Amino acid sequence: MKKILLICLVAVNMLQAQEVKTVPQISVSGEGRIKVTPDEALITLSIENTGKDAVEVKKKNDEIVDKIIKLIKQLGIAATDYQTQNVNLHKNYDYNTKKYNYLASQTISIHLKDLSKYDKLMIDVVESGVNAIQGVEFKSSKIKEFEREARIKAMKDAKQKAEDYVSVLAGQKVGKAVIISDNSSTIYPRPIYASMMKSDNVAYEQMPERETLAIGEIEVVSSVSVSFVLE
Repeated sequence: MKKILLICLVAVNMLQAQEVKTVPQISVSGEGRIKVTPDEALITLSIENTGKDAVEVKKKNDEIVDKIIKLIKQLGIAATDYQTQNVNLHKNYDYNTKKYNYLASQTISIHLKDLSKYDKLMIDVVESGVNAIQGVEFKSSKIKEFEREARIKAMKDAKQKAEDYVSVLAGQKVGKAVIISDNSSTIYPRPIYASMMKSDNVAYEQMPERETLAIGEIEVVSSVSVSFVLE
């Protein structure tokens, strides 16, 4: 009896499965691109000093950091827009001289919201003793708005593609979206600098005048995959 009941249930399920209709769909991709001129920069500076005495090395490093912070304040950069990221003091062994020395280092990040101050800031901090510019990343203060605009363009592009394909099919039209997959990205321009901005042989202030800022463009790319029901 149990076997007969089990067979009947299986048969019913098979009949129900056959009655399930496949919903016709169309799957397309869409893309939206927005190019933006940056209006901000994230700058990471590094200060390093070496010597035989730990106290003297740290003191020398702190003096340079003090100068840099004062310069940042003089440019009217808010206290919330610059920050110490790393402070290190450690002992190194020089295998060439067979002696120990000390290395003091500190990293400062600056969120520069006025790019007109960029050149003066960079020249002043290098003249004050910055050893390396670890990175400059250009950004936009309105990036969220541009990302939203790119997403809207991507969805419109996907909908238009679907309508183009379906336009040649008699008696069908594009219905509601049932699946949306996002694969967006934002590409920031990142200029490359030599790690040492000045050397013992050539003073930075003696370098010929030149254009130092090429901010490029931020490219906001929104890419979506969308499946629409065909009606």
